Amino acid sequence: MSRSGTSRTTSGIALATAGAASFAMSGPLAKGLIDAGWTAGAAVTVRVLIAAVVLAVPAAVTMRGRWHLVRARGNLGLVAAYGLIAVAGCQLAYFNAVDHMQVGVALLIEFTCPVAVLGWMWWRHGQRPSRITAIGATLAIGGLVLVLDLTSGATADAVGLLWAFGAMACAAVYWILSADEGNGLPGIALAAGGMTFGGLALLAAGIVGVIPMDASTSDVALAGTTVAWWLPLLLLGVVTAGLAYVLSIAGSRRLGSRLGSFVGLSEAVFGVVFAWLLLSETPRPVQLLGGALILLGVVGVKLGEPRVDAAAPPGTAP
Repeated sequence: MSRSGTSRTTSGIALATAGAASFAMSGPLAKGLIDAGWTAGAAVTVRVLIAAVVLAVPAAVTMRGRWHLVRARGNLGLVAAYGLIAVAGCQLAYFNAVDHMQVGVALLIEFTCPVAVLGWMWWRHGQRPSRITAIGATLAIGGLVLVLDLTSGATADAVGLLWAFGAMACAAVYWILSADEGNGLPGIALAAGGMTFGGLALLAAGIVGVIPMDASTSDVALAGTTVAWWLPLLLLGVVTAGLAYVLSIAGSRRLGSRLGSFVGLSEAVFGVVFAWLLLSETPRPVQLLGGALILLGVVGVKLGEPRVDAAAPPGTAP
């Protein structure tokens, strides 16, 4: 690989990892709000809408002189699909899944989305996974099981499994669409448009009763202290949604949907770390081992990636 290709990969991993860390902070922040009287649906809906507002101005500036790209090649439909499937659809499916099964099991199924991405790349683009990629994928998924620290005897009904696999499919769509540079849309514009469509869809779902919507102005307990309710909500919108999506899209466009989705598994590891720092939930040794396995798995997937020309970035054909 050329020096420019190596630099692109390095920056892609850094951006995707930073995006995963930003996403992971949402769990502890949302849990603090939920303990203070918020429903998960209300917290995530406000989170997405705040992100849409925050990203609106920089996205508009980025699109100056390029608004024709929204109409070109069906990009408006692409942005709508991104918001409705990758943002709102994933959240709706996950919420309904955890209503029928344990959170850890639902997360495990959703986070197997990189396997779906591998299958899509094989079926749609003929990129058959190499043996090293398959080994890396197995290590990463095995590490995910350990990080989530699933208890024995976990149960789930058929409805819960269907919703969980729906969340997994939506997450796979997220990685595939995020990595696509061929549409010409700047990443921040895709994120802003997706947040807008997704936020409005979640709001509509709340209005019709699909998602319970309750909020509270009670103080929130975080990191051994109490803070005003608006602070974790602001962090949810600006950091764990707005910033996280922009970083993740930028990273996946450098890495491609396949490698980017596996780097995204580090979100589970960061989630454990933030739960430790913000909620005093000390990680168990088995979770630390799982984190190491995810890292080894990502390395394996990277080593198994097909060689590409630096002039044709890996994210151009997801």
